[in-house]
Parts: sequence; structure tokens; C-alpha cells
Amino acid sequence: MTPQGQRRLWDISQALRPGLPVWPGDTAFQQAGTWQMDGGSPVNVSALTLSTHSGAHADAPLHYASGAEDIASVDLAPYLGTCLVVDARGAGPLILPDHLPELDGVERVLFRTFAAFPHGAWADNTVAIAPATIDALAAAGVRLVGLDGPSIDPQTSKTMDAHLAVLRHDIRVLEGLVLDAVPPGRYELIALPLPIVGGDASPVRAVLRELT
Repeated sequence: MTPQGQRRLWDISQALRPGLPVWPGDTAFQQAGTWQMDGGSPVNVSALTLSTHSGAHADAPLHYASGAEDIASVDLAPYLGTCLVVDARGAGPLILPDHLPELDGVERVLFRTFAAFPHGAWADNTVAIAPATIDALAAAGVRLVGLDGPSIDPQTSKTMDAHLAVLRHDIRVLEGLVLDAVPPGRYELIALPLPIVGGDASPVRAVLRELT
């Protein structure tokens, strides 16, 4: 607990900014002032250009299945509630079922894979999640899976096997989280996507809150 008696928060989002590393070839983040107080406007207003997969983000089923739910249509319940943070550093190229701890009924699992999150540059070699691990998580009742890497599949994958596994089990996905400062254990997850109609994903402001 904090000195004020409030539960501690961990912000596990990336700062959206110029120079934000994005998937190679994807849209770079840009912010441009449209109305500015130093130009005589009574307020500051800006326009954003960014990918739906910028920073910490939630994938919609539409991202990996044509005609599936967009991010404005998904149930928000999986993005709120108790989660388990798992230290998967050293797991190898894929997080396997053998790397899973006892889940004890938890419905949300987040994996830390980076020794230190690469804020300044894109990381080409990242840890992904094996489809069999998605199957094991689903069998345990997990409704959401997330990680600090940019994708639950290997970056070179063309078959998207892990994404198809979460589609099959109706599991929600968070990617691009920053978990460096978070010890393994249980927390309350709050990571709501924006209701972007037709959106294949949405950036999220993801936080973890200590449990009572």
C-alpha cells in the first residue's frame, strides 16, 4: 500500500512519442499541432498519426481473421481483473507449456521476456508463445494473454499459429507491455482498448494495481 493508503500502481504502457519503435514498415507515430496557444488560439489541439498497434496495444480478432470482431465490439471484461505476471526470461524462442507456473484459476496471464524493454530501438529477435501454450492456457480458463514483445507469434511467422490459437479459444491479446519494474505475481490488470469502429487493434493505457 502507498503511504496514502492507496494501492500501488505500475504503469506498463509505452510512451507514445516521435521515434517510437514500430513494426518494420508500419506507420510511424507523429503528432502535429493544429491549434496552438502561441499562435493566438485559446487552446492547444493536436492531430495524431499512428498505427493501431502502436506501443502497448490490444489486438482485435479482426487483426487475424477477416470478418471477426473489431476492437469496438469486443467484451471489455477480459481487460479488467486479476492477472498473473510470469517471468519468462530465458524461456527461449517460444514460451512452452512447461514454462507455465500453477495458474490457480487466474484468467489473465502476462509474460515478461525482455531483460530490459527496448524503448529506443526495434528488437528483431523476440520471444513468442507456442500454440500449445495457448491451448494449455485456454484449458486452464485463461481469457487474456499478454507479453512485452511485439507479437505472440515469431516476427518471421507467416502462418500466425499463436494468433489462430487465441482466435479458436476466444482469448484476448495484449502486446508491447513494459514489465521491467513488475515483480512476478498477481495484480489487478486495467488495460482498456479504445472503441475504434473497424479497428483491428487499439493502443491501451495499461496499468497493474496491487491486490488488497
